[in-house]
Amino acid sequence: MDGHGGRPATAGTAPARRASFGGKQQLSERVAAYVREGIMVGQFPAGEFVRTEHLAEELGVSQTPVREALMILHSEGSVRWEPRRGYRVVPITSRDVRDLFDVQAYIAGELAGRAATRLDEAELDRLDEIQSRLAESERAGDTELVDSLNHEIHRTINKVSGSLRMASLLNLTVSYVPLRFFGKIEGWASASAHDHSAIFAALRARDAEAARTAMAEHIRHIGELLVDHLARQGILS
Repeated sequence: MDGHGGRPATAGTAPARRASFGGKQQLSERVAAYVREGIMVGQFPAGEFVRTEHLAEELGVSQTPVREALMILHSEGSVRWEPRRGYRVVPITSRDVRDLFDVQAYIAGELAGRAATRLDEAELDRLDEIQSRLAESERAGDTELVDSLNHEIHRTINKVSGSLRMASLLNLTVSYVPLRFFGKIEGWASASAHDHSAIFAALRARDAEAARTAMAEHIRHIGELLVDHLARQGILS
């Protein structure tokens, strides 16, 4: 997981890694990810309809992948199909968000625990170097770089765990997290700069249980920051 005022961002105002429509993923899946994140931050407000033709024009794609994306989201419960009217956005509750991050915390914690016994000194040194750059970027207010470096840290830990199927399950849950709005969610950049110290200490000590606990606490902290942000924006049902 990698991953964290004012009016909720609208389409196109926060370009970042997750907003890109390049890559190997199917176009319909990328559109679904875009809408999924947008629902989470109120870009697509609860109760409103997602208009296929408007979204296709906004994203510069045909209506076919948009329809496929909305079917995916319908199967997940993010939108609801209403005959002759279209797809309506389903409200989000604080329990929905906390449930999502509880699942992430368990999986990410387990991956960190396994990585604690597999990371070598060179990899630990590299993580320390990335974390130093991340902390500098957070102090400088460069949230885009913080996001990128944070992603690299978590990607490295998850990969070293040697549990690729579990890491894939984590990626499925991360698809619900509004990472392209990272810099707009108060506290996320700071949490990436400060929460990692306990994780790194546990990894250095080869203490799997401590690494598992520290990572899980970090993920839950990120989740609570998102709940607070969504509550302030009036997005939660």
